[in-house]
Amino acid sequence: MIRLSVPFRQALSRLTLPVMLMLSLGTVLVGRADQGLADRLRDGLNDLLAPAYALMAGPVQAVEQGGGVLGHLLDLQGENEALRAENAKLLQWQAVAMALEAQNDALKSALKYVPPAAPDFFTADVVADLGGIYARSVLVMLPSASGVTPAKLVGAVAMDGRGVAGRVVEAGDRSARVLLITDLNSRIPVALGVQGRPALMTGTNGPEPALLYWAPGQPPQEGDMVLTSAAGGAFPPGLPVGVVHYDAQNDPVVLPLADLDALRLLRLFCYPSNEPELTTVHAVVHVTGLREREPAVKKKVVVIYVPAAKAAVPAQEGGHCAGRGGRRCGGV
Repeated sequence: MIRLSVPFRQALSRLTLPVMLMLSLGTVLVGRADQGLADRLRDGLNDLLAPAYALMAGPVQAVEQGGGVLGHLLDLQGENEALRAENAKLLQWQAVAMALEAQNDALKSALKYVPPAAPDFFTADVVADLGGIYARSVLVMLPSASGVTPAKLVGAVAMDGRGVAGRVVEAGDRSARVLLITDLNSRIPVALGVQGRPALMTGTNGPEPALLYWAPGQPPQEGDMVLTSAAGGAFPPGLPVGVVHYDAQNDPVVLPLADLDALRLLRLFCYPSNEPELTTVHAVVHVTGLREREPAVKKKVVVIYVPAAKAAVPAQEGGHCAGRGGRRCGGV
């Protein structure tokens, strides 16, 4: 062991705090000057530390699961009785569910309903709850065979076995950060109850998100189911989020279905974008001259953007736009 002299150690102790303050100030200035550089450094650091977080989380989970097994052995008889009662109730609802399924299939067949394409998804391990620039977020480690690029992964919906937990806001090659629905920066349009009344669910940095901006004269009802809404295009419709509850201040909040305090695995769903793809269609429009000395007919080339799923109709040759009432050329 190298022994340092007393004056050197005293000088080192005096310089430690100023040096750390200068490094911190320099880091803040670099982050302010180039936000993209700070994001890339943070994503790279997360990718570098994700395996270490996973290695440290293994023994902790083993201890928690071991303690849970011992506790269940002590109350095995009570759990068996509760499971028998729950099984009896489920058998009663099985016939109702089968009848509703048959009715739903018949209605879909009559309406010629085409179900939407299933989204791509994969399972990721939650390795850390770091917070960082977000108070309520978790870091997940991506599987090596996911095959999803970071650009496509940003915006993916994260769910556990019960309901929506959040969305991916940052993604790297091996890790991603999920912003939980309880974070102050979370804003999710939701639908309330069977009627699907619109509202906005906002995070509070607490255990229960709040409800704001519901329809006039239609306040949230206690016990209403909260589902995601397609308003804004951020979330697909119909994903379970939680249940409406009024707190001690008589304010409506949402009790999340997801167990946000004990997340171990998350499923990341990459839903396709609903925005139409635009293709360029070149059309030739014939314009009749207005003066006698000008040529009788002039040709003008215009570019029309139409959705890729629709067939473009070329402009008709006749000296004017087709149809009456001032319709646009090219059938757009």
